Amino acid sequence: MNMAMVHLTSTFLFAVLLISTTAAVVGASKVHHVVGGDRGWDSSSDLSAWSSTRTYTVGDEIWISYSAAEGTIAEVKSKEEYESCDASNPIKMYTDGLQTIPLEKEGIRYFLSTKPHSCNNGLKLHVKVQPKTNSSSSSSAAELEAESPSTPSASPPHNNGVSSFPILSLMFCVLIMFLCA
Repeated sequence: MNMAMVHLTSTFLFAVLLISTTAAVVGASKVHHVVGGDRGWDSSSDLSAWSSTRTYTVGDEIWISYSAAEGTIAEVKSKEEYESCDASNPIKMYTDGLQTIPLEKEGIRYFLSTKPHSCNNGLKLHVKVQPKTNSSSSSSAAELEAESPSTPSASPPHNNGVSSFPILSLMFCVLIMFLCA
């Protein structure tokens, strides 16, 4: 191979690697929180304990998977409505059984089961959304995987935030380097 071809190949590989790294950083900045983990939105879940171990940041999403037996989910305005399980004046009702809810601004959001008995037994969730900072985007694939439900029927229809593009690009770069050597 002549020197010009080696330089062109090196430049191309550097560009691909740079794009791959950028895609990995951007893709990893959003965390998808699968509410309740393996159990999901269920009366047997301790959603308060589950939620207390999470940090929610602007740009994240929460995924709620639930059955009709648990009722629908109401998002309410106030802590008082949340604590008293009052779903009579909701901001929004969620009825599809699988909800992806973007966390678009900082503040506290309140979600509860519309079945009073279930709500009073703990089937409710409050989420304190923090402002987006550089340090909050350090979520790992292991954290995302640990939050994912184990049953296919409960898994969200979206990517878990970890892109395969950077890995494939890196493998492609290594292959090209071996072929050029």
